[in-house]
Amino acid sequence: MITGGAGYIGSHIAERINTNKYNVIIYDNLVTGRKKLINKKAKFVKGDIKNLKQLSNTIKKNDISLIIHLAAYLNIAEAEQKKGKYFKNNVGGTLNLVKACENSGVKSIIFSSSCSVYGNINGAVKEKHKLKPKSYYAFTKFKSEKIIEKYSSKYNYNYAILRYFNVAGASPSGKIGEIESSHGHLIKNLAIQYYKKNPRVNIYGNDYNTKDGTCIRDYIHVTDLANIHIKALKKISSNKKSLILNCGYGKGYSVKEIVNIFKKIKKNVKVYKQNRRKGDVAQIYSDITRLKKVLKWRPKFNNIKFILKSSINWEKNEN
Repeated sequence: MITGGAGYIGSHIAERINTNKYNVIIYDNLVTGRKKLINKKAKFVKGDIKNLKQLSNTIKKNDISLIIHLAAYLNIAEAEQKKGKYFKNNVGGTLNLVKACENSGVKSIIFSSSCSVYGNINGAVKEKHKLKPKSYYAFTKFKSEKIIEKYSSKYNYNYAILRYFNVAGASPSGKIGEIESSHGHLIKNLAIQYYKKNPRVNIYGNDYNTKDGTCIRDYIHVTDLANIHIKALKKISSNKKSLILNCGYGKGYSVKEIVNIFKKIKKNVKVYKQNRRKGDVAQIYSDITRLKKVLKWRPKFNNIKFILKSSINWEKNEN
């Protein structure tokens, strides 16, 4: 079962899963997900993670043994304003999910976490680094991680906590890309601006303690991330041990660097400097030594221009 399986990342994972080997259930309330992104070979259940009874019934009725838990609200700025909404959905929803595993056949859970749980970091961050979530969204991911860990022995499941860095790009098939524009994701916003007659780009904060004053992030192509989920699922299912892994490429790009790459693709782009956004950290990029070693994973799409261009191609479909 994939919670949030009609969303950007969930639909990519469903596309990559071998449907001859697995019977896939997509569990999504379609608040931000889209019906057209649901994998045609999967069974769809319109459901909400805030509904414990429905979750429990879906897991038992479909004899679920493996869960990939992605369903969450993701808007960092909104989370600062609507903390109750984010706590109830992200933290309460995760608690419901693990409680729904009681007396079920669930043996493995993959949890979609975030690099934001680390807070501000100078240099590449390892999984063992102390967690210091700065934004409220990051706090909900931190609390959810603790819930996944706490209940694993009680309800007898293994888990993989995957800490995503900045996910971007669209599938090579061209069928799936980032759908939600309200999250303020840089590469999504650039792709939207590509099709505007007078493209404009906002840079939020140019006075951070970084090489050029703008935030530094580690971008990972969504298809590479989807492949990590499948490898992690196989790993924890076969060796019965839990994992925590960073999911990135181990390289940081500043916002200004990305914008400059975009300006070479699209002419007459106007750049506007805006105030910092609450909750944004100055810089963070991953150390993926453990990811490569444990899963024997190697990236296929770790080219920032390819990531940007695939997003632009997808946006053409959206337009």
